[in-house]
Amino acid sequence: MRHVYPDRTEVSLCGVEFAVQPGEIVAVLAANGAGKTTLLQHITGMLRPVEGSVRVFGLDPYKEFEKVRTRLGVVFQNPAEQIIGPTVAEDIAFGLGHLKLSRQEQAARVEAILQRLGITHLAGKVPHYLSGGEVKKVALAGALVTAPELLVLDEPFAELDIQAVGDLVGMLRTVSREEGTAIIFTSHQLEPAALLADTVYVLNEGQVAAKGKPLEVFQQQDILEQSRLQAPDLFRLVDLLRRAGLDIEPNLDIRQVAAQIIAAAENSV
Repeated sequence: MRHVYPDRTEVSLCGVEFAVQPGEIVAVLAANGAGKTTLLQHITGMLRPVEGSVRVFGLDPYKEFEKVRTRLGVVFQNPAEQIIGPTVAEDIAFGLGHLKLSRQEQAARVEAILQRLGITHLAGKVPHYLSGGEVKKVALAGALVTAPELLVLDEPFAELDIQAVGDLVGMLRTVSREEGTAIIFTSHQLEPAALLADTVYVLNEGQVAAKGKPLEVFQQQDILEQSRLQAPDLFRLVDLLRRAGLDIEPNLDIRQVAAQIIAAAENSV
């Protein structure tokens, strides 16, 4: 896939193929400027490649935009730009227009998603006056209210504090598990991606540099560094300890890593 922007900036992504199953969460990890957002804009039909092809649900998302977008939920990196309703509740309801629901059904859907994201107190608020974290939740509510088959998120963890990241990871995992929603998200932050993703793609210079489970990919520190990314601190710590001769196995659970370190320390006494 190759795209050329009006200012002649060219973005090429070669061999990037997704076979995302219902309920699967896929992370696309790359440094800033590596084409993550461009990839998502092709998936959502906002851009058409000058070379190559993109298929979503077996359809060309650019040529059959309406058919594809009714099955997608999307939150881009600057969610404020996609919030257009005069109030939070009205903005969330806006995406339900194509479903031809009654007003009562729309209101019930909006109320349910407000409760799910813990933002019922924002229903009557004017979006312009919301905080950054609140705006992100409202945009996410608007994307989820239609019960999409595929949820696309661009840098969902940007500008979130540790508590907000944990809340978002938990909520997205619940949606994926309970609704069977497939999720594709981009990020240059590997720590939260390790907690959320089932499958990880690392992009570098228009190629897939690595693909696999987070536990597998995050051990490939040379590839991550070449891709201008840094492995999560937990993996870097384990790597240093292994180089020092301790028998520590990488793990996504910090408690299990701690238990191994304690056991290794006791055995060395």
